[in-house]
Amino acid sequence: MPADISQLAADLNHPDPAVRGKTAEQLSRLGSDAREAALPLVRACAAEAEEIRQWAAAALEELGPPPVSDLDALASLLADENADVGYWAASLLGRLEHQGAPAVPALAAAVSGTPDLRVRQRAAWALGKMGPAAVTALEALKQAAAEDNPRLARLAQRAIDRIGC
Repeated sequence: MPADISQLAADLNHPDPAVRGKTAEQLSRLGSDAREAALPLVRACAAEAEEIRQWAAAALEELGPPPVSDLDALASLLADENADVGYWAASLLGRLEHQGAPAVPALAAAVSGTPDLRVRQRAAWALGKMGPAAVTALEALKQAAAEDNPRLARLAQRAIDRIGC
């Protein structure tokens, strides 16, 4: 990780919320160059200060795929008690496409068992982005495709179609 990005990533854990907010804002202006700060940015989505959460989300929107080395940590964040953290973890895993295949079991579990609907929907979307690499998630996706929520059902069906089964 470049030294400046490394320092910015570390500053997302600074005790002063003003420093964390300024840091998240700086990272949001870097676009895909901030990808090495993906994990701290996802975690910053749970900050108490709304400004920090908004800048972290803005940075994540422009980030592109995270480093593959973040895959396991992102998969573990799917079950975070903060739904924004789970949502962004699923988003970044989906951006990895077929490279995210090791996270398929965690994403399938999120589709089936996460209480937050947005996280379930985003996990279904992520599985669809992985295509055939997500074949082991078919059962969870079929169950989600049969649910009453139209968006979850549609995303799950799209994922099934992209997997090719």
